[in-house]
Amino acid sequence: MRSFDVLTTTEWRDRGDMLPAIHHLKRCVSLALLLLMGTWIVYATGGTAYAYPYLMLAPVLIGAFWYALVGGLCVAFAAGILMAFMPQDAALSIEQSTSNYLVRIAQYLLLGGVSGWLFLLRRRSASRHRTMARTDPLSGLANQVALNEDLGRHLDLPATRGATTGLMLVRITDITDVIDAMGLDAADELVLSLSERLKGAVCGKPFAYRINHDELALILHDIDLHDIERIATRLLDVGEESYLIQQVPVRMQLAIGSSLRQGDTVKQEDLVREARIALFTAIQEGSDHKHFSPGFERHSLDSLQLIARVRCALQEKEFSLHYQPKICLVNGHVCGSEGLIRWPQADGSLVPPGQFMPKVENTSLINPVTHFVAREAASFACRHAGWGAISINLSVHNLYDDELIDLLIELVEQVDLTAEWLEVEITETALIGDLAAARRAIQRIRDAGIGVSIDDFGTGFASFEYLQHLPITGLKIDRTFVAQLEVNARARKLMACMIEMGHALDLTVTAEGVETQGQADILRELGCDQAQGFFYTGALPASDYLAWCQAHANTLP
Repeated sequence: MRSFDVLTTTEWRDRGDMLPAIHHLKRCVSLALLLLMGTWIVYATGGTAYAYPYLMLAPVLIGAFWYALVGGLCVAFAAGILMAFMPQDAALSIEQSTSNYLVRIAQYLLLGGVSGWLFLLRRRSASRHRTMARTDPLSGLANQVALNEDLGRHLDLPATRGATTGLMLVRITDITDVIDAMGLDAADELVLSLSERLKGAVCGKPFAYRINHDELALILHDIDLHDIERIATRLLDVGEESYLIQQVPVRMQLAIGSSLRQGDTVKQEDLVREARIALFTAIQEGSDHKHFSPGFERHSLDSLQLIARVRCALQEKEFSLHYQPKICLVNGHVCGSEGLIRWPQADGSLVPPGQFMPKVENTSLINPVTHFVAREAASFACRHAGWGAISINLSVHNLYDDELIDLLIELVEQVDLTAEWLEVEITETALIGDLAAARRAIQRIRDAGIGVSIDDFGTGFASFEYLQHLPITGLKIDRTFVAQLEVNARARKLMACMIEMGHALDLTVTAEGVETQGQADILRELGCDQAQGFFYTGALPASDYLAWCQAHANTLP
């Protein structure tokens, strides 16, 4: 197994001390030349009886500036000794008295000592401010400023030119759960504990930088992609360990992004940018670790451009709603529909919702997009109430958006809209974070008379808890349970249990993803209330949907 180097605090210090050695030599030579030049000028101008000995104060002050107290005193003493051998009057060959040069030495030492002490205080103050600027005040770890400086310094070292340099960004993706449950101090303690274990898990004990409240960075030297993968595996194992925070055992979920560069022209900003793109890609794809690939950069740029286009599309009112009917399995009539956002293009094509909505949900645009959907659905329900309630989807961000809930209530109160004509669908994942807050939000919606269904039912892990505590009115069983109904007896039994449970709680049960007559027949036999899927039709533009509903009604007895 190939060894690799990890930059540590000791290495930074050692390399930093090596770099200025030649500068120290240049400074010492410069001071010596200034002292000799001053001595020659004093002698050439007649000796110490004249004003020129004050020229020797220049190297004294420079020495104090460069080397503080020690430099000021050493150069002052050297200047005093040189002046002690200088005649008082060179032309007349009159020597100085002992008291004369001793007083001058004392003056030089006093000036050198005081100025050196003042420069030392200034340097210490600047050092404290520099340390503060490079340190995260909450955890005591080095911060983003330190990372940029150290990485840039490392890349400028002659020893690293042509070698590979890697950067790993480690994010605690569920740190908000710790903050919500235990507070910010616990989160800082967790990050500090993680940094110590990360350093212990990697050969060389790397220096950890805290560059965000939930992110750490590690600089790696002389490694390859295999080493990156191996280190990432170790770090992920560290994340799986238990951490005792405020006497409570805590586990965390990590996401890692890494980048690797080689050559003389590597820039620290490129390494950081690529590692961050890799980290974002890992988070978006639900992966533990992603190493940067040029395709990620293109994808990231496309995402930024897509979000910008969504913003413009909202302003230009380019979005529309398509409607997919829900069918009552008792009599076959249309009993409602689901309003689904669509983005028509100039060439008549549609941008698939799966291409832009997941990205929109991670930005502040999710609120105005959902506001648009709510207004459009309410307007359609008012104009075409005969075809049942219109349901819209709420994301986890929407559920805690008070403005959206206020809008829903306003639509019911101020628009000619009966509350039963509007329904919201909430995924199980939106309920996982804060059940109490979810209950308050759903209760506000229910108080307005608007129905609330759980979408994709059965795919989460807290189903029974929220069925017990949330004031919901319906369940929408996920399509994965419908797909196996015709070929799997266990799937039919499980479906029967979910339908029976929903009815026991007085909930309307809808099955989505119905694609065959056989699936529809089985659902009808099991007592399911409503069905939705391509067996009937996909989502249609408003005019086509109304025409379909009318044609469907004409086929019924």
